[in-house]
Amino acid sequence: MEPRGPVSVSAVLPAGGSGERLGGATPKQFCAVQGRPLVSYAVRAMERISWISDIIVVVSPENIETMKTIIEKYGHRRVTVVEGGITRHRSIFNGLKVFAEKEFSSHLLQKPEVVIIHDAVRPFVEEDIVSKVVMAAKEHGAAGAIRPLVSTVIASAADGCLDHSLERARYRASEMPQAFLFDIIYEAYQQCTDYDLDYGTECLHLALKYCKTNAKLVEGTTDLWKVTYKRDLYAAESIIKDNLSQRVCVITKGKESLAQVGFLLPESLKNQIKVEAISVSPSKNDSHLQNIISGQCYNFVCVNDKRCAIQEIQELVDMLEKSNTPLLYPVVLISVHLDISENNSFSIGMEDITTIKKFARETKKKNILVYGLLIQYKVQSMI
Repeated sequence: MEPRGPVSVSAVLPAGGSGERLGGATPKQFCAVQGRPLVSYAVRAMERISWISDIIVVVSPENIETMKTIIEKYGHRRVTVVEGGITRHRSIFNGLKVFAEKEFSSHLLQKPEVVIIHDAVRPFVEEDIVSKVVMAAKEHGAAGAIRPLVSTVIASAADGCLDHSLERARYRASEMPQAFLFDIIYEAYQQCTDYDLDYGTECLHLALKYCKTNAKLVEGTTDLWKVTYKRDLYAAESIIKDNLSQRVCVITKGKESLAQVGFLLPESLKNQIKVEAISVSPSKNDSHLQNIISGQCYNFVCVNDKRCAIQEIQELVDMLEKSNTPLLYPVVLISVHLDISENNSFSIGMEDITTIKKFARETKKKNILVYGLLIQYKVQSMI
């Protein structure tokens, strides 16, 4: 859902943490989840939102080349890598500077009206909540996602005993994404003290403290949690595995009869599974289709009216192989042959079926499962 009215939007993703609480030598944002670094999922989540112009990923100096390699390997676009600071706030400030300070970046980016700040270790954010936060920031100057507290917050006294507890119903957990009018959050960072930069973590508080901007709080969804501990990596992996079977891409060509099927199929499936329908031939190297593939979609339905559409399926297989998408789970390609005729005879012969079977055996070796489906419509003559 695109924000109402024209608004330029960019995103800053701080990814400079050391991951001490995770344990191990690899920072959590670079840990592999289903064969793909965690930070790549967060970048992809922003990249899939077409109205976000630029994505700034801020990493520690020693990880700049690693991040650039990830961008190249997974084909991320609209991404700029920026050297982070020694703290979270200093890293975010560096990310904002590429829009405002020529001496900080050799290529000054176009300053956005609204900037999104989102943790690189929160991989499952959806466009709907991002849009809501951006629209709220455009109206109020700042906005952030929140969630109800799960546990009661207590304070301990100097002797280690309970001092007092907070009334849980009155408080919320601050989550990401957050969004700000760029001029407000940039001014806040320019004014804040070294203590704020070194020990603070809450961006909404800076906007309030230095720009008197009261952030609009937007109720977030349950998938906004961030990976902090090792067990969170296992949870993220479980979610991704589940999502593999919950998404399908329906591909049709431009003919009216195919387009109708391409519309009816998503309509019938959308209550059970996330469906993306596009009308294009894989041979056109369509950027939308490439984005879907790089987003690790594992299920495709190709609707065609050819007797044997092996060529188009082969082109889709080639795109999958060139995308560097780790095929850790089988990709399912269903080739639907739509036969519109005035008789009851099937138009696919044994030779075509043999060809499809042979092709399916070859692709299975690549962890790609190909199936064929014939749908026949009998046209009633109008007399």
